[in-house]
Amino acid sequence: MTIKIDHIGIAVKSIADALAFYQDTLGIKLSKIEEVSEQKVRVAFLPVGDIKIELLESTSEDGPVARFIEKNGEGVQHVAFQVENIEETLKELKKSGVRLIDEMPRIGANGSKIAFIHPKASFGTLIEICERK
Repeated sequence: MTIKIDHIGIAVKSIADALAFYQDTLGIKLSKIEEVSEQKVRVAFLPVGDIKIELLESTSEDGPVARFIEKNGEGVQHVAFQVENIEETLKELKKSGVRLIDEMPRIGANGSKIAFIHPKASFGTLIEICERK
């Protein structure tokens, strides 16, 4: 399984407020903002070297990002690892007994295939596995 860090997802109440810090204070340039209706989230993409920071703003009070913020406050929501073949990776993980949230990939931002590993399997961190087009 070839793997590399793809992005870090940061849950925020307001993308506009967070962008003021990331752009104005840290000098990281916004590449685009996209809505992923299936995930009930707006995502701002900020490339930093070979990885991205994704600012995640909930579009619904019952969305996963809204629930995360309610429980934990704003902050790192997940770490994403890019793989070459997500279906094979998920099969390998399941075969190894890893607890998965998604056994089949779904479509995420930028049309990528994504799936999540349960935080209880990864020492408290929500891990996203993604395959880019």
